[in-house]
Amino acid sequence: MRAQSVLLLNWRDTTNPEGGGSERYVEEVARGLAALGWSVTVLCAAYPGSPREARRHDVRYVYRGSKVTVYLRGLVHTLLHQPDRVVDVQNGLPFFTRLVRRSVVVLVHHVHQEQWQVVYPGWRGRLGWWLESRVAPRLYDDCPYVTVSSASRDELAGLGVSDITVIHNGTDPAPPRQRPQSTVPTVVCVGRIVPHKQLEHAVDAIAEARKVLPDARLIVVGSGWWEDSLRAYVDERGLRDAVEFRGHVSEDDKHAAYDEAWVLALPSLKEGWGLVVGEAAGHGVPTVAYRSAGGPTESVHDGVSGVLVDSPQHFAGAITALLQDDAMRQRLSEGASASAGKFTWCAAALAFDRLLTPTSPRSRRSGRPPAPASGRAAAPGRPSPTAPPRQPSW
Repeated sequence: MRAQSVLLLNWRDTTNPEGGGSERYVEEVARGLAALGWSVTVLCAAYPGSPREARRHDVRYVYRGSKVTVYLRGLVHTLLHQPDRVVDVQNGLPFFTRLVRRSVVVLVHHVHQEQWQVVYPGWRGRLGWWLESRVAPRLYDDCPYVTVSSASRDELAGLGVSDITVIHNGTDPAPPRQRPQSTVPTVVCVGRIVPHKQLEHAVDAIAEARKVLPDARLIVVGSGWWEDSLRAYVDERGLRDAVEFRGHVSEDDKHAAYDEAWVLALPSLKEGWGLVVGEAAGHGVPTVAYRSAGGPTESVHDGVSGVLVDSPQHFAGAITALLQDDAMRQRLSEGASASAGKFTWCAAALAFDRLLTPTSPRSRRSGRPPAPASGRAAAPGRPSPTAPPRQPSW
């Protein structure tokens, strides 16, 4: 008897050049579920050079369609293969799996209201927001939702969603230090280079900091379709010698950048959580982020592990102050280090497992048949209904 199958539909994975923190979350949950005995498939969009299929950490990855047509391909795959459980990851748009399944589990990192007009000005942005805010909540109205922070939970509740579980991001332990901290004031940004990440605000902050710290610099780790525009903005500000673009790098090189940094800048318009906050904290690097972004109000403990601000002027001022004030930076660095490891991927996977387990009343509502009451053995690799949950092996 095989382990129960689960299909996670996500528009990208981390091998995609556009992949980021939300994709990492899905992959870590998938990896954890596989370690707990589930037969796990992740379907995501293909990209130039991607395989049709791959297998990593006992998870099957299926690459189909483009960033637009992946939604149709995911819907068709769900209909044809009928996995035991489906997780519909809604990064703005749903996969509409509710049309072919009685219910699914819906994963939403954050609500995209502000982002639609930034990325797709005009009618396309209005259509996207209508689908996200009006159509999806009604289509999935009897489905359990998962999100990554209380801020995102409140946003979903504002759209009329009622059954919401918060399952936080995990954080990997920081590897041993690869490089010494830079001897010059260094700010790092890590993530996709897209308009709603507002990396121009970090560039402006470095321009402000260099008025009092002429050797201050910014390291940008990541890539994205907005990179040419950001480079042009750096040139306009006359900061080519102050901003280093490192591109889409390996995990080791990403952590090496954290080693060098004094401060992490997170100027995003919206973040469900901010995975990079925990990564930086593992290196003792405090974060400056916007309070209005949502998730950072939980991932950043204001005044303890970083600073939350309310405007671009305050953003630049906070970064300049941190680069200048060794004592304050050290205090926040210690707070960041203390917060690292508070949330784990193991805990996230176990929480998903509980939500998907057939003995759970909530999972029965979400379309999976309950486990038999006859005492028949559980499927291989799965904990029995009466046994304590098994810890993933990673």
